[in-house]
Formats: sequence, structure tokens, C-alpha cells
Amino acid sequence: MKFRPVANIQASELMDMGGTAVKQPLPTVKVEQVDPFLLLHHFGPTQVEPGTDPLDVGPHPHRGFEPVTFLYEGSIRHKDSRGNEGLLSGGDVQWMTAGRGIIHSERASKSFLREGGRMHGIQLWVNLPKAHKMAQPDYQDIKSDSIPVVKLDGGQARLRVVAGELGGQKGAARTFTPVNAFQLSLEQGAYAEIPIPKTHNALIYIVSGSVQLNENWSYEQEHLLQFKNEGEGIALRGKSPATEVLVLSGQPIGEPVTQWGPYVMNTQTEIMEAMRDYQMGKMGFYTEY
Repeated sequence: MKFRPVANIQASELMDMGGTAVKQPLPTVKVEQVDPFLLLHHFGPTQVEPGTDPLDVGPHPHRGFEPVTFLYEGSIRHKDSRGNEGLLSGGDVQWMTAGRGIIHSERASKSFLREGGRMHGIQLWVNLPKAHKMAQPDYQDIKSDSIPVVKLDGGQARLRVVAGELGGQKGAARTFTPVNAFQLSLEQGAYAEIPIPKTHNALIYIVSGSVQLNENWSYEQEHLLQFKNEGEGIALRGKSPATEVLVLSGQPIGEPVTQWGPYVMNTQTEIMEAMRDYQMGKMGFYTEY
């Protein structure tokens, strides 16, 4: 396999999101997006005392893209303006289609608030093409035991296929455009080669631990690596125990992106329409707990 070279390396920057500290490696001053991926936020790992909500993300609107939550530890409840409620536990994934518009909240679950514990996860924003930006909102609450696992290097490397396909396993998530989303766990010294479609843009985010890339340089946790569109895939070797890597690739949409806060559309006019529709209640009405 001819390995893809690195195009850009970005360390996470600490951001304050309304009192919640998150690490953000995308977007940055250097890289606005890696089409179709718009944003990556890494929250935790945080040890939390009972009665404390480390997220407490109150009602807010979205339109025009898909927010995806990979929860590594903890428990999150979500509620929205269309009457949906759900619960994520450690290992679960939520693939949400905001589409034409929705108002939702994300908070620690009631059991987590009672007992406390560790909260750790990632939120990824995946763009939608113009043809689907006004799709009906939808949730895919994907439970951990429904995510296929591919074992590599004698089981020392485990790859969860959340979206896309690898090793004959098809991901649990439905996507509007071709997207691969893999959660790779590596023991120290474990080795994994991961093919990437030639037409895909690709990146990895090192959630924890450290890796050696393509039998060459090593990189530490909380760094995002974007790859050039050359080669057939990448190789990763665990350089520390319990290394976790999020591997992402996707067919670029290749359309204009105009963003204002929680809205991602193609034109400024469409952003203004989203703001108006939210104010007029066309994204539904959120009723607090």
C-alpha cells in the first residue's frame, strides 16, 4: 500500500463554549474545513462530582448539516423541538441530521448527575449537499453493541465501523454522501493499515495516546492530521497503551459553504432565511424539562 503523506498538522486549541471548555482542532486559522468535515470539538475527559453537568448545552438551533457525537465515557440525554428524546452511554454514537432545522439540547443524563463520573466525547459536524440541506430532521441513536468491529494485528488493534465500510463490515450509520468514520483502538505496538478511497479527503484525530504514522514520524494526542489526496491509505502503530484515534474520510461535496453560528448553508441569503425561520418558530418549539 502506498501511504498518504501529511498535508497539515494542527494541535487542538482550547475554546470556551458558554462555560464548557472544548478542544478544537478544526476549524483553525490555517484550515477552515476538510470537505465534507466542518468542525471537530473534543470535550473531556473530565472527572465530575455528583450534581455537576460538564456539558449543560441548553436549547439551540441547527440547519443544513449533521452534528455527530462520539461518546467515549459518560452519559448524555438529548431532547428536541420535534418531541424526540434520547440517551447516549459510553461507546454510543448519535448521528443527527439537522436538515431543514431543529432546536435541541444536550445535557448529562439524570443518572450521571446523581452519581458523577467521567465525561469524554467528540462532536463532529458533517456538511450536507445543497440537495439535502432542507431534509427532514432525523436522529440515529447508534448503540455501542450495534457498531461492527474489525480486529487487526491479532486483535491488538480494534476498529469500530461507525460509517462507511472496511474489511467487509458496513457501518451502522446512514449518510447522505460517502463518508467513512472509524474509531480505532490500539494497544502499544499494535499496527493497522487503513485503506482510504482515492476520491476521499481524509484526516485523523488522536483522541488519546500517541501513534507512529506510516512507519515514520510519531504524533501525540489532541492533534489533527490532514492528508494529501495521494496514495491508497495510511498506517498507524500504537506508541503508548490504550491509544484512541478517530479516522475520517469523505467524498468532497465541492459546493460553497456559508456559515453563521449553528447554520451551514450555501449562500448568505439562505443564512438570513434560517435566522428568520428560527425566529418565526418554523424549527419547532422546545419545551424545557
